[in-house]
Amino acid sequence: MPPLGAEPRAGTQGGYCLADSAEALAGPAWGAAPPPWAPGRREEMHRMTDAGEDAERTWCISEVDIFRDLSEREMEAIAAAAPMKTYAAGELLHSPTQSSEVLFILKRGRVRIFRVSADGRALTTAIITPGTIFGEMVLLGQRMYDNFAEALDEVTVCVMSRADVHRFLLSDARISSRITEILGRRLTDLEQRLSDSVFKSVPQRIATTLLTLAAETRPRVLGARGPQIALTHQQIAALAGTSRETTTKVLRDYAGQGLIRLARGRITVLDTERLNDRAG
Repeated sequence: MPPLGAEPRAGTQGGYCLADSAEALAGPAWGAAPPPWAPGRREEMHRMTDAGEDAERTWCISEVDIFRDLSEREMEAIAAAAPMKTYAAGELLHSPTQSSEVLFILKRGRVRIFRVSADGRALTTAIITPGTIFGEMVLLGQRMYDNFAEALDEVTVCVMSRADVHRFLLSDARISSRITEILGRRLTDLEQRLSDSVFKSVPQRIATTLLTLAAETRPRVLGARGPQIALTHQQIAALAGTSRETTTKVLRDYAGQGLIRLARGRITVLDTERLNDRAG
């Protein structure tokens, strides 16, 4: 998971403010539209998949780690209680205005969890990858508080209500123990990112972000020399907790050293070992 934190803002003195500038998020995947936390901004409408066939329903939870040893009948029962939804890159899955308790089971794509300060600065707290859970669910000790959940890619999730989580997940010792493990790892990752935000420089945080993202992907092009990260400089800046301008400068420097290759909306990691040195 990427570190969080931010460099001191221009014209100021002092340490990290643990937030990225508004400019870093001024042009994310949603383009010229207002940012999703702008006053009066409504969440984009999502698309719900037709759950008419059992195979299509169970696809959403199949190969998800917490359900790995369930029988087909058990998976069908859970799938029937967890409708499948898809979101485009840049759409919000959750915002602080939502009061209902729901649990998201992420099947495909990546989701960024972040908070926004009163002056518009954003703080990334987690990057959720496929096969895990997130959402507002007091039963599981999961709280979104003032967090937003944004799709970084096209995302597919299954959504469960509080009652169904209690009925299907917490009542099964196999599933509940794995959920506990997931939440424990997430807390450890958060502590590491907080440490990075205080003790690492901006170039080190960007290198760490690239390595974390690269570890979660594979080369997408035949013959590619390394893993490819399908994010823009603005999105990398938001994850590393700095400005787009600073991120672009650091990325060009790394490209000049032969550590990465830059392309439009894509970064290829060429030398993981040397990039790891840059990450401190």
